[in-house]
Amino acid sequence: MRLGPHLSRVGNDIVAVYLVDTPDGVTVIDAGLAGQWRELLAELTSMDCTLEEVKGVVLTHGDSDHLGFAERLRRDHGVPVYVHPADAARAQGGDKPANARQTMKVGATLGFAAYSLRKGGMRTTYLTETVDAQDGETLDLPGSPRIIGLPGHSAGSIAIHVPMADAVFVGDGLTTRHVLTGQMGPQPAPFTDEPELAIASLRALLPTGATWVLPGHGTPWNGGVAAAVAAVEQAARA
Repeated sequence: MRLGPHLSRVGNDIVAVYLVDTPDGVTVIDAGLAGQWRELLAELTSMDCTLEEVKGVVLTHGDSDHLGFAERLRRDHGVPVYVHPADAARAQGGDKPANARQTMKVGATLGFAAYSLRKGGMRTTYLTETVDAQDGETLDLPGSPRIIGLPGHSAGSIAIHVPMADAVFVGDGLTTRHVLTGQMGPQPAPFTDEPELAIASLRALLPTGATWVLPGHGTPWNGGVAAAVAAVEQAARA
């Protein structure tokens, strides 16, 4: 789905992948679920692009519902996969810390589980090789994505700012659709390692001034980064 110049989305409000396209090629932000591969190919075709034009994948963190087809792109097509070094082990199948009890509603939770199963969420292929993406670094990839440290959801969570798309990709730094409750609007994401740190980290997004705030789960937000961060902070207080 085309969101704007240089910016497309694969998937839906349950699990989303983003594509930044430029004359120099395509950068993939997160890799969703393995079963979204065909959707990736279809979206590339609609953009008049091919797999050969995909120059890199940047992961916002190392959770399995963001790894999907990343290893397939790396192994079969030579596409480098970037992740913060603090999440590299997680992306390679390492242990994830236990989270506190999660608030959930049956319908929303079952919907998330069913979609994940249908899209291969139980057959994640973990990465065997990654490239470090450091806080403050601008990667040599289409769109010149800049890395913003966003620890909290995981130790190595990052946001990716792409000025030419007027967008900041936040992974699970926040959500606009809670996968366990169905609640809509900017709010803290579930399954977060350090919830208070995750909220505090969002302040690092403000200098981007980005119009688009794009989470891994939920509706794309185009009301500006300041409004999104304020809404999450308010939801956390509530």
